[in-house]
Amino acid sequence: MAPTVAIIGAGFGGLCMGIGLRRAGMTGFTIFERAGGVGGTWRDNTYPGAACDVPSHLYSYSFEQRRDWSRRFPAQPELLSYLEDCADKYGLRRHLRLNTEVTAAEFDGRTGRWRVTTSDGERRTFDVVISGVGQLNRPRLPDIPGLADFRGRSFHSARWDHGHDLTGRRVAVIGNGSSAAQIIPRVARLTKHLDVYQRTASWVIPKADGVYGERRRLAFRYVPFLRAAERERVFRFLEGVIYPALVDGWSRNLVLKRAREHLGSQVPDPELRAKLTPDYPIGCKRIVIDSDFYPALTRPDVELVTEPITRIVPGGIETAGGRVREVDTIIFATGFHTNDLLAPIEITGRDGHPLREAWRDGAEAYLGIAVPRFPNLFLLYGPNTNLGHNSIIYMIESQVWYIMGCLRLLASRGPMEVRQPAMESWRRALEAALARTAWQASCHSWYKNEAGKIVNNWPRPAAAYRRITRAPRPDAYRFG
Repeated sequence: MAPTVAIIGAGFGGLCMGIGLRRAGMTGFTIFERAGGVGGTWRDNTYPGAACDVPSHLYSYSFEQRRDWSRRFPAQPELLSYLEDCADKYGLRRHLRLNTEVTAAEFDGRTGRWRVTTSDGERRTFDVVISGVGQLNRPRLPDIPGLADFRGRSFHSARWDHGHDLTGRRVAVIGNGSSAAQIIPRVARLTKHLDVYQRTASWVIPKADGVYGERRRLAFRYVPFLRAAERERVFRFLEGVIYPALVDGWSRNLVLKRAREHLGSQVPDPELRAKLTPDYPIGCKRIVIDSDFYPALTRPDVELVTEPITRIVPGGIETAGGRVREVDTIIFATGFHTNDLLAPIEITGRDGHPLREAWRDGAEAYLGIAVPRFPNLFLLYGPNTNLGHNSIIYMIESQVWYIMGCLRLLASRGPMEVRQPAMESWRRALEAALARTAWQASCHSWYKNEAGKIVNNWPRPAAAYRRITRAPRPDAYRFG
């Protein structure tokens, strides 16, 4: 008998898992989504310029290749439309519970099943729980004194206030990562004055974006081989050129040279260029891919502020030295709570063991998918499965196929739990691989927790992850 499954989240991961179950003829599953629609990060992030930095033909499901992408790097509306189309095509709407947040999940050792509690107080029982909440779902606001006293409007980039017109305003953007790089050029066209607050400079390389012409779109539409070839070409480039740059490989200096040339060609002012030059190895923090960011910072009505913020006052922002810059709008492009995976959901495993206790030193999971003492709990986009060089959709598909293999095993053998020795062996291999990456350098990044442990990133090629997750090894688990 097929197990019943609770899927948490209706983004790329949760939908892919639902599609996998449907394609296998399994219909006993529910997808819980706290928001009012599917899409995950591509539903939440509607800020001006929101777009992907992985080409469209690779940032999509391998089994559901869209034939009519409008451009090389898809923007948020097109990605959301793609996910909504997938939900419709594969019959997932009937399995969705929208506006329903999972608040807790507890494993019952007597029955071998999970009790799932939702925000409306309902409790339901499932054989399996699969998390699809990902790593970038809870916006992070910096702890700056005085924010509550600010008289103007403030909001996070992932909760964009579309009712607030920025035209003619004095605006501050706090942050200069990937989201900020997309926001700043669009906002700068509207504002009277824009201050950009930078704590640490980012390495930036140009984005080879562009709209697909009519001939190319027709070719992609009617010649499947061309779509497959484009996907393979992009994949091989990212694996063969960008990945080595993150592990001190042959292309490290090549990518660094490209970043320096990009900065030099777009920022002629030596003083501004110096402020925008990072003091850490390329790849230690996420590399920003954008061609419009630097030109926006050179505008006369834009100021790059590198002095530390000391507090927010009712009419603006005060920096070290006491200077106050007046603003009426503050936009926080300050990222997400990336290290507390699955929070704030209360997950309780075998013998009443809380997941937050198991992860007190940093989140970790066998293959990024399974956790000792938590039978029949599987993670999509879990610890150490984020990529700095390739498409996370490729990783998610690998995880879904692996979990489908686990479901077949537990259907015949009962609840399955990864063994501690398998977890420890995985940890040693992971730590050895991470030690060879640029992320181990001393820069601050969202890849690490406060203790410096890298909890987010996968340190090897994406193809290597696909190989080791091709099928579950029964000897890595205990059953019953």
